Amino acid sequence: MERINIDEPRWDQSTYQGRANHFFTTTNPLNLLCSDEELDKAKEIVVKYRKEGQLNGLTIGDLWKAKHVYDSAFHPDTGEKMLIIGRMSAQVPCNMFITGCMMTFYRTTPAVVFWQWINQSFNAIVNYTNRSGNSPITNQQLGTSYALATSGALVTALGLNSLTKSMSPIIGRLVPFAAVAAANCVNIPLMRMHEIQKGIAVSDENGNVLGESSIAAKWGITQVVLSRIGMASPGMVLPPLLMNYLDRKGFLKRFPWSAAPIQVTLCGVLLTFATPMCCALFPQKASISVDSLEPELQAKIRQSPTAPSVVYYNKGL
Repeated sequence: MERINIDEPRWDQSTYQGRANHFFTTTNPLNLLCSDEELDKAKEIVVKYRKEGQLNGLTIGDLWKAKHVYDSAFHPDTGEKMLIIGRMSAQVPCNMFITGCMMTFYRTTPAVVFWQWINQSFNAIVNYTNRSGNSPITNQQLGTSYALATSGALVTALGLNSLTKSMSPIIGRLVPFAAVAAANCVNIPLMRMHEIQKGIAVSDENGNVLGESSIAAKWGITQVVLSRIGMASPGMVLPPLLMNYLDRKGFLKRFPWSAAPIQVTLCGVLLTFATPMCCALFPQKASISVDSLEPELQAKIRQSPTAPSVVYYNKGL
């Protein structure tokens, strides 16, 4: 039997459907229920197959299932078991709770400060857990981006709260989304500042590295920011619209305790789909025209007799 390349996703990543299938598997919250024994067994199967290339009585489906479980819990570069709340499979349940609470308790300053701080602390844990093993994020970078992203979110949330007091209630309910979007615009570029300064590797279609480009890094970071904002949009825009409707109908006055459960549950449903679908918006292996790169890198690439017109890079997540 032909050897299966389990170091690449199971589905075709050049199509949106293939990328969506991949991320629905990667972000599946059910992976959090796997015991340590199940995780270690999955790791054993993956490591053994990489060495021997033999199924050893397993079906192809069994192999891919083990690979998906392995990917959900172990760092791709270091092979170490990741902190549970930093795993991609924890994104939906953790964001469901945090986002629901941010939108429920948005009126008072202490509540805004607390929940924006919780949200950025969670983001920092995710960023640290999923840091690159080849180009690791330093503690200074983590600390700086954490502090500035938290500050940006708080300034946005508190500033907009004060400005929207005399406006329609629905405007006030959308303030948490504006704060999260602003924090993403600060946090992600800061976390990856070394890529902007030094550039990221660009390769031809066969994976041969042709140089490093800051322009490609900026494009990749922009795509990640847009994906993250898109990820947050359904869960932070649709529930406020529903809650505003329920408020006008008097439902929330009759059942004031229901605000948090409704918003947390609705956020969970929306995030279950929005998280993988927005992760899949842009290919992980992104492309850029050589004409769009730095002039000196263009000149270097065009010296080759088989110079490509398009190069590829890893945009990150």
